[in-house]
This record gives sequence, C-alpha cells and structure tokens, in this order.
Amino acid sequence: MTSKRTGYILGAIAAAGVTAAAVAGSRVQLPPSHATNQGQFIKASTAPIFAPPPGAPMSFAEIFEKVSPAVVSINVTSRVDTSQLRRIPGFDGLPFGGGGGGDDEGGGPPAGRGGGTDPRGGGAGRGPTQQSAGSGFFISADGYIVTNNHVVENAETIKVVMKDETELDATIVGRDEGTDLAVIKVKGGRNNFPFVNFENAGKPRVGDWVIAVGNPFGLGGTATAGIISAYGRDIGDSFVDYIQIDAPINRGNSGGPTFDIYGRVIGVNTSIFTPTGGSVGIGFAIPADVADVVTKKLVSGGKIQRGYIGATIQNFTADMAEAQGLGAQKGAIVSDTVPGGPSAKAGLQPGDVIVSVNGVPIKTSTELTREVAKAQPGDAIKLDVIRDGKHRPVEIRSGVRPSEKDLATNDNTGPGQERGNPATPPSAPHPSVLGMSLAPLDEATRRRLNAPPDLKGVVIESVEANSDAGQKGIRRGDIIVQAPVGHPISTAAEVAAAADAAKKAGRPGVVMGILRAGRTTFLTLKFVPG
Repeated sequence: MTSKRTGYILGAIAAAGVTAAAVAGSRVQLPPSHATNQGQFIKASTAPIFAPPPGAPMSFAEIFEKVSPAVVSINVTSRVDTSQLRRIPGFDGLPFGGGGGGDDEGGGPPAGRGGGTDPRGGGAGRGPTQQSAGSGFFISADGYIVTNNHVVENAETIKVVMKDETELDATIVGRDEGTDLAVIKVKGGRNNFPFVNFENAGKPRVGDWVIAVGNPFGLGGTATAGIISAYGRDIGDSFVDYIQIDAPINRGNSGGPTFDIYGRVIGVNTSIFTPTGGSVGIGFAIPADVADVVTKKLVSGGKIQRGYIGATIQNFTADMAEAQGLGAQKGAIVSDTVPGGPSAKAGLQPGDVIVSVNGVPIKTSTELTREVAKAQPGDAIKLDVIRDGKHRPVEIRSGVRPSEKDLATNDNTGPGQERGNPATPPSAPHPSVLGMSLAPLDEATRRRLNAPPDLKGVVIESVEANSDAGQKGIRRGDIIVQAPVGHPISTAAEVAAAADAAKKAGRPGVVMGILRAGRTTFLTLKFVPG
C-alpha cells in the first residue's frame, strides 16, 4: 500500500513501535571541591560517575518488566485486494494535511487505510492471501486487546502471540476507521490475562520520558524509549490530535502502546513521518483519552456515530480572505452540499465561509469536522457563516456521518493539487480571463463533459502555463461555476467582470469555484503583475 507522497507511513501492516534514543543516564564530570550527596569531595581527575539527567530514570527495566506481559504481537492473514496491486508494496501512506482539493467535512480516509474489498464480504478484487504483523495490548483480564484498525481491518484470521510465546486465536470485536482504532478478543475463555490501563488524569509534559513496547519487524517484545515532542499534531486525520514522540516507529509496532514512566498507557502508536520509508524519529500516537472512549464503546458493543452536515469543505485560506476583503479571517469554505442532505435542507450554500460551530471559533476545515463530529444524530448544529461579506446564522439538524470508505471519492485529484497541466488550445478563439480561455457550456460541451443539464457555468478550454491558474493545476474541461464566491455565473463576460471588479478594488485576485468530476473546489486566482 503506497503513500501518495513522501509523508506519513502507517506502521501497521508491517507496523512498528516507538524506538527512541533512550538515554538512561549520562556521565558527568564534577568540578573540583564539588560536594556529593554523601558529603564527600572528589577531584576533577577522579573517574566520572554515572548519574541520570534531571527527571530521567536510571533504567527503564522495571517499567518494562511491569508492562511487557500485557503487550502482544498480532499476526494477520488477509486477502490481497487486486485493485491495489499497482501500489508500491509494503507501504501504508498518509498524506500530509489537507490539499487544495478540499475535504468532505475533513476528508476521506488517508491513503492506505481504506479501499479494497473486505474478504469477509466477498466480491470482486479477491486475490491470494498475505501475511502482515502489528502490535496490541490487553486492556482487560478476559482478553480484550486494543490495536489499530489498519492492522486488522481486512483480516481473515488473527493470531495473537504473547510475551511467553503463547499463541491464541482472536476475532474482531469492533473497528473505528475515523480514529484508526480497533478492539479484538482472544478465544478460549481465560480470565487471567495481564492488562494495562489508559492514563486519563495525569498528562505527561513535552519533554517527559516515554517507553514503547511492540513488535517491530516481527521482533516481538521490543522496548524502546524517547520523549514526548509535542501535542496536538494534525496529520490529516479527521478526529485525532496526535501526540508526537521522538521514538522511531517501525513496521510491526502499529497498535502498540506508549507508556509513561509509571507504566500507564498514554498513547497508541499509529504512524510516522518519513522521507525515506524508514524512521527519522518523528512518530505519532493516538492520545489515551481518545483511545479510552472509543475502545470502551467498541467493547460494549456500541457503534461509533458522529455528526454529519453533508457538505464538502476546504480551508478558507489567507489568499481567499484577502481576495474577498475579509482581512485575516479564518474558517472553512463550503465547496458543495449533498443534495437532500442536512446542509442543503438548512440552506447552507457553496461559497459560505463557516467561522464558528455552536459558538466555537473555526480556523480550519479539520476543526470544523471535529466540532461537527461531536454532535449526535438529530442534534441542532448552529453555524456562523459569512455570505456576501455578512455574518448570518445557519442551523442544521445533524445526520449520521457515513463510513470513511463511503465518503472516499474515486478521484481525489482536483484543482490546486497538481502543478500545471495546460491543455492544447482549441482552434476557435475564446475570451481569455486570468490566463484561461473560456467557452460557453453549450449542449455539445455538456455531452462531452457529461455535465448535468441544469448546471450553469463556463468551460475552460485552455490554460496558459505561466498563469496562476496553470500553476494551480486548472486544466481544460474544468468548469467555472462561481466568480467570485457566492455568485453563480453562466458567461465568460461575468467572469471577466468579476476579475475587473476585484482589480479595481485593489484585491490580489478572484476566488472562483472550479468544478471537476462533480466536485467543486474554491481557488484564489491571482492577477499577473504588469
């Protein structure tokens, strides 16, 4: 499974834990006449003594002995999805943040997590079996184990290997694609498994030591250590603010625990950032409070439901705000609404800029997704939106968010995600605006582009490579449907008028709605100086 670009790699399907440069202590040279805690004096020429840095344990051995029996290796047999065979073998990719193509309330599943045919459901795409490995840990004496969803999502058989090399069969209890968490349970009816607990009260600080135990490269029972590097990392997932740790996560460690120095689980390892495919010391773990809530619900047989407004959104960028005269306004801009969905029924419109949800300020599309997700189906979600430069309230009755796989689109490539793809200019001349040659959306063009009969807009016939439109990936066949935001257009003259008005107002460009493959993306197209 491949990454779309150099970036986050899911350690799972060959996942690996968190290895850090665990410095148990460091040698320090005491200066002359420095008193030791025994009240004795040593000289500078005396051999260095071994002492830990402030706050560091002399050794992680006691922690490891305490918690390692609860950590397991997970060996999975799954069916190869033939639709994935063109991907680079052995990689689970995770794109960095959101692209210009927009997100469906934060986006679909990261590459490598979704897709494929569930072997338990049958159907096309079934191929030969394959073996993969991950990590997990017991959270109860009766055999419930937490791991990553991407470790077990397509499993036909699951084998759990304990520290003493005992092998046990396991089955899936529940999975949550949105947080990449899963719970499995071993068979056999035992009620004496060693287990560990999530830490929800005391939160380690950035710089505090952590230790991870897992199954990197199939080397079960491996301990590694490092520090917490940061909190609140957004790596493209919709519902998780990750903990960043400097301990490397390697293949086989996904789903394994990160412990504090008291042996409490503070995170579930899930991914790394890498330019090479190997660890560079930037790893990410799902925080314990998130994992605790989700896994308890899965264990109880509950289904994870999240709020849903039925809108495709993207970040409202600084360029867009400047082009609309909105200063430093931040938020999420609505690209499209689902026909008949909650947003459409409530009157939310493409081009609306959402700046708060239930009174909570919104700076990005990811923040909007997370706030909406907190709602239960049927709850009222109160939005503050900017339309035509004015604030107005919109109240939406929340629906139920579909699965991440259902939200994924076949074509994730939109304007703003490619660099330059100018089409060959047509033989007939067309009006040119901002480096784009425009043509009417007539019946012949509708048939060629398979456009709906009621769609209004103008077709882009060619793009100048050195224009801002060309650099942002706009190409022949794209359709301009709004110029500027909130103003539907149907002629090239209307696009030109929008550009002229923006230039006279001293703005750097025009925010336009560009439709491709049924999906609208808003982009700021800037004027070329000169």
